Amino acid sequence: MDKPQRRSQESDEGLMPLALKRVGIDTYRENVAYLHRECDLYRAEGFQALAKVEVGANGRRILASLNVVDDEAIVGHDQLGLSEEAFASLGMPEGQPVCVSQAEPPGSIPALHRKINGERLTRRDFRAIVQDVAERRYSKIELTAFVVACDLGEMDREEVFYLSDAMARVGRQLDWHEHPVVDKHCIGGIPGNRTSMLVVPIVAAHGSLCPKTSSRAITSPSGTADTMEVLARVDLPFAELNELVRTHRGCLAWGGSSDLSPADDVLITVERPLSLDSPGQMVASILSKKVSAGSTHLLLDIPVGPQAKVRSMPEARRLRKLFEFVAGRMGLTLEVVITDGRQPIGRGIGPVLEARDVMHVLMQHPESPQDLRQKSLQLAGRMLEFDPDVRGGDGYGIARDILESGRALEKMRAIIRAQGETPFDPEAPPLAPLSFEVMAPQDGVVIAIDNRRLARVARLAGAPKAKGAGVDLLACIGDTVTAGQPLYRVYASYRNERNAAHQCCDCDNGFTLGEAAAIAPLNVEGR
Repeated sequence: MDKPQRRSQESDEGLMPLALKRVGIDTYRENVAYLHRECDLYRAEGFQALAKVEVGANGRRILASLNVVDDEAIVGHDQLGLSEEAFASLGMPEGQPVCVSQAEPPGSIPALHRKINGERLTRRDFRAIVQDVAERRYSKIELTAFVVACDLGEMDREEVFYLSDAMARVGRQLDWHEHPVVDKHCIGGIPGNRTSMLVVPIVAAHGSLCPKTSSRAITSPSGTADTMEVLARVDLPFAELNELVRTHRGCLAWGGSSDLSPADDVLITVERPLSLDSPGQMVASILSKKVSAGSTHLLLDIPVGPQAKVRSMPEARRLRKLFEFVAGRMGLTLEVVITDGRQPIGRGIGPVLEARDVMHVLMQHPESPQDLRQKSLQLAGRMLEFDPDVRGGDGYGIARDILESGRALEKMRAIIRAQGETPFDPEAPPLAPLSFEVMAPQDGVVIAIDNRRLARVARLAGAPKAKGAGVDLLACIGDTVTAGQPLYRVYASYRNERNAAHQCCDCDNGFTLGEAAAIAPLNVEGR
């Protein structure tokens, strides 16, 4: 959100005040203003649709993209409408007199034009662009131009560092006043991969400081914040979050309101719809958030698989080198782990199903998914070794002891209570009421699972908006199945969503059956 700003030695005198109206439209992280075409101010000021305008009232200012409307039911001739995002940013009540003026063009536009032309930008150029992006001075068209130019131009590693550093410096920077401050991140693309919700309580129970802020899903069936929200409140004010972390040594909260690397949140609004996730932009996004959050040590999980973001070991190693270079320049200690991304991790895909899996592992339930347990212990063990008092190679054993002793479950329950507990019974999870099973069409061995297809099925079924919707896996790679045996079960809240998911499964169920010899080899690095 834009921060309230004040004009120095400038008044609203001469600008026609309009009555503020809240327009109930979700514009997804974009401030949008609405003026009627017959509004006197619109005609007098020569506004253009999609232009940037500045909206002000009582010394508070936001920038917004202008939409022009002809329907008085949206805004009247004497009103200014604001989208939900913009209305919250301005923080004024409906009916408040507000003034609207043309916004000054971003000062970094010349640098943007140079990048579009394929030129290499300086550190100062990136700082200026990121500042303007964070302040919402760029239109969606200009944002798209910047993202595409960086993607096609293949920024060199110095440029990636300049972008990462600028994104970390623009916005809040936390300092926990201790060392080390540890964190873990996965580059994504693997359904059900909720290792953070196991790693955090294990590491926090050991005593390491692990302030984990996570994202909500944008294109996946669930983000860590969506799954944690099944168990506890995740939208925490910063002061409350700060106290919680210092008391319990960890948290699992949504990072959307923390103002950490705010330019990243803006850039994501155009990167995701375009399905752009270039290595340079990925590195800048992840490392800027971690440095801003005060992390000193980061464990990075790069899954490799046919349907993962990274599909080969050479690609994973190139990405690791880029992460290591930029992290080193930013003063962040980084360890990269390359893991198996051939199939989902755990059984559940969707918030409630994933929360069930996490709690089953913490409770050491006999039906807990062993792949999720094992990967979480490996990652937690590596993170524990950031502690100078833990010898290299001892971390896994310590992590296993913390889990098996019940200390991780106790810590998780303490964090859940502190964040604001939501009643949840993993033995009777609140699943969506409609379901169907997808059967094996023939006898054979599961030799491949399409991560993207199963994620799509879960989203069509309603996840993550419907927290009880999703996919429950009943078979994994290497399992022998017979014709008619269930491969997975799909849960949906509404008939139309169930039907959409069913049609997707009928077209391609995401499972490949064959001979065991055809299973792709495991492409991971050992210790």
